Amino acid sequence: MPHSSDSSDSSFSRSPPPSKQDSSDDVRKVQRREKNRIAAQKSRQRQTQKADTLHLESEDLEKQNAALRKEIKQLTEEVKYFTSVLSSHEPLCSVLAPGTPSPPEVVYSAHAFHQPHVSSPRFQP
Repeated sequence: MPHSSDSSDSSFSRSPPPSKQDSSDDVRKVQRREKNRIAAQKSRQRQTQKADTLHLESEDLEKQNAALRKEIKQLTEEVKYFTSVLSSHEPLCSVLAPGTPSPPEVVYSAHAFHQPHVSSPRFQP
């Protein structure tokens, strides 16, 4: 009578009882896996924090950009206004009229140019 395949397979699948070396290797393996799991979790947290920080910085830069674009638009309008004022003044200006001596050179103090951008009443916020 032939042996069943189960009984012959079971004789080969039996392993010797675990030794102290095997159990300490298993403990180290479990500890290493746990340490790696914690390290991976911390790495994912740092990555998420970095992404959040970049997102907030991006939003802040977008707001600054919008404010600067608004200021550029306002300053461009101011330049147009003053160019128009100058154009209408030039024909009436006695200083610029032909045959009159050149105006004296005017020296401005350094702080004279650090006034608010919009000085005309037309462009007050």
